[in-house]
Amino acid sequence: MMIRCHCYFFCLIFVLLHTLASSTLNHCLNYQRDALLEFKDEFPSLLELSSWNKSSDCCSWVEVTCDAKSGKVILLELPSTSLNSSLKPNSSLFKLQHLTKLSLYNCSLYGEIPSSLGYLSRLTILDLSYNALVGQIPASIGNLSLISFLDLSNNRLVGQVPTSIEKLFHLEWLVLSNNQLVGKVLASLGNLTQLYYLGLGNNNFRGNIPVSFSNLTKLKEVYLNNNYFEFMLPLNMSGFQELSYFDVGENSFSGPFPSSLFTLPLLMKVFMGRNNFEGPIDFGTISSSSNPGLVLYLDHNKFTGQVPESISKFLDVDFSYNSFSSFGKSSEVLEETQIQQLDLSSNSFRGPLPQWICKLRSLDFLDLSNNSFSGSIPQCLRNLTVSLNQLLLSNNNFSGTLPDMFVNATNLKVLDVSRNQLEGKLPKSLISCNHLQFLNVQMNIIKDTFPFWLGSLPSLNVLILRSNQFYGPVYQPHLSAGFQNLRVIDISHNGFSGSLPPSYFSYWHNMARIVEQDYDDENLGNPRYGIDFHNTMEMVHKGVYTEFERIRRDFRAIDFSGNNFFGNIPESIGLLKELRVLNLSSNAFTNNIPQSLASLTKLEALDLSRNNLSGQIPRDLGNLFFLSIMNFSHNNLEGPIPQGTQFQRQNCSSFMDNPKLYGLEEICRETHVANPIPQKSEDMLEPKEQVINWIAAAIAYGPGVFCGLVIGHIFTSHKHEWFMEKFGLNKPRRFIKSIS
Repeated sequence: MMIRCHCYFFCLIFVLLHTLASSTLNHCLNYQRDALLEFKDEFPSLLELSSWNKSSDCCSWVEVTCDAKSGKVILLELPSTSLNSSLKPNSSLFKLQHLTKLSLYNCSLYGEIPSSLGYLSRLTILDLSYNALVGQIPASIGNLSLISFLDLSNNRLVGQVPTSIEKLFHLEWLVLSNNQLVGKVLASLGNLTQLYYLGLGNNNFRGNIPVSFSNLTKLKEVYLNNNYFEFMLPLNMSGFQELSYFDVGENSFSGPFPSSLFTLPLLMKVFMGRNNFEGPIDFGTISSSSNPGLVLYLDHNKFTGQVPESISKFLDVDFSYNSFSSFGKSSEVLEETQIQQLDLSSNSFRGPLPQWICKLRSLDFLDLSNNSFSGSIPQCLRNLTVSLNQLLLSNNNFSGTLPDMFVNATNLKVLDVSRNQLEGKLPKSLISCNHLQFLNVQMNIIKDTFPFWLGSLPSLNVLILRSNQFYGPVYQPHLSAGFQNLRVIDISHNGFSGSLPPSYFSYWHNMARIVEQDYDDENLGNPRYGIDFHNTMEMVHKGVYTEFERIRRDFRAIDFSGNNFFGNIPESIGLLKELRVLNLSSNAFTNNIPQSLASLTKLEALDLSRNNLSGQIPRDLGNLFFLSIMNFSHNNLEGPIPQGTQFQRQNCSSFMDNPKLYGLEEICRETHVANPIPQKSEDMLEPKEQVINWIAAAIAYGPGVFCGLVIGHIFTSHKHEWFMEKFGLNKPRRFIKSIS
């Protein structure tokens, strides 16, 4: 009995000692705890990390991990913690010299990266991305000889990459993208043979790709985009057998198409757009089993010749803005294609639309705009309408009628056939396009009445009928309210006629308030496959052609100019609180300008010129602070010009040919008396000529969300002497891209 008690006693002692020993080993070391607390105190505005205090074991603190045996801190992960300060050269952080992982991602850090970082020589993972760090990458980064993951992207780092980076032989993941780094890429980077991810995009690197890069045979993803790299890509890229993602877009690369790239078995996405590559393209010995879902962007280059039939093996193809002129043999290969996105816009194609396009039954995006295709739009395109989201055929030479082929086009969101020679009537099968958001048929020869029946389409945001031969009224009293989601309507330069009742605009709810829709985002569109894809918005303003790439989703515009409308301007126009542009010029509207226009507090452009309006300009229009462009010329207006900065900044021509208007002294910089004897101005003696012409058209694509919306608007006024003096129409075209 005594022996058994002794046995139990010794066992209990052993368990107790083992527990105490284990507990001691797991505890955070005091100097490590103190270093962490000192590091926390370096950030006075830090409200997080409340668990960090002396009364608890630092190994149990949030975002801290200790070694199970030694109790030393080995991991410190503080992603998205608002530090709002800089890293000090003598920071207590650098006392934690057993750290193997340090993540300060998105911590609002600023200032320079201290060279003291090199003291953390045991680091294998370092992430300082998405901060506001400045200065150069310290040379001491070369002391981190064990590091395998280094991410300094999305900061404001400058200067050259330090040569010491060549010592990081274990590096597998190197991301320096989205900074302001300069110079040539070090040839010694070719020594980092373990690299499988290389991100150098969106910097200011120059020069060529070093030959030593051929040593990086483990690379899986390469991002060299948005730099100033030039010269040729390596002619033989067959050694990169692991490569799946290759982005060299927006550089100055030149030379021939790298055919060897497309022999790589795992290649999935290639972005070579916006360079100076030239000559024909050839995909080499690509097999039917390789690259089954390849995304290939070759846009904005100088490629010529044929589009090879091999595109049938790809998923998403963008060959826009090149000089392709023909197609390879229309092969049977295309019958089993899985292409979903095909962009051949802005090339040199001529003649009829090739019939094989009708075999691409998986297409949801087709852009053939800005070419010289001719003949009729083939009826066989009805085979594609079941899957199509966007069909863009604008700016070609298509003739005949627009086929009645949309019965099954229930997924169609964008249809643009503008700037062709189409005639006849709008196809009634468009009524089946329940998801249609944008319809543009401008600048054709379509002769039809106003399509009231489109008013029932629940998603229609943009309707552009400009410059056709439409005729008749745009109001029918027996029809229920439609077009409730319109954001932009342009029916200018047609033969529409009749009067508009006072309540005409009462049901245009999407112009009265912002109506959120599932596909809404800030710029009316989302990128597809991470790359923006859209047409442009062209704007002729004061004789200067301007090209914009996006229109904000809060843009609202009405253009009824150049028709035969008469009677009063509907008072309900004042309900459209979100309206930015209103053009009712060159009609026969009469009587007073409605006072309700003063309710349009977001209005930026107003043109009521060349009507038969009378009475005074409403004084409260002077309170529209965003109203920067206005035109009241060629009416019968009278009385004083409203006071207000916006009016005083207008040109005299905005009020001309209203003999009874007065108060123009400050605007015209000359004496202007009331009731002068009417005289023909020099402007009136010249032929009418359009000077201001706003055209807005934007398309973006995003799978599952807003797959495309093009916004268009034209704001037109006539030739004025001052405009012609400063912005003559004979000046060369100038294109300006908007920044969104």
